[in-house]
Amino acid sequence: MTIQTSKSLSEADLSRLIEMAWEDRTPFDAIEQNFGLSEPQVIAVMRSELKRSSFNLWRKRVTGRSTKHVALRSKLVTRAYCTTQYKHKS
Repeated sequence: MTIQTSKSLSEADLSRLIEMAWEDRTPFDAIEQNFGLSEPQVIAVMRSELKRSSFNLWRKRVTGRSTKHVALRSKLVTRAYCTTQYKHKS
């Protein structure tokens, strides 16, 4: 993937993609379903959009994390995020 792919996303979509990538419970499969980007493509976007130290911290955090990879997840986990994660405005 090239940086061009991240530039083709709107600012709001790019922001949401980065947010989803940082979330522990959001698997790469959910990101691919929402944005059409595979895990290597998400890594490339994160590399191009984050400072080097932030990217390194993120990579260390997500590498091998079972919640980021559906194949490694427990079959008991049926959602991508905590039920209290998104607060709805009334």
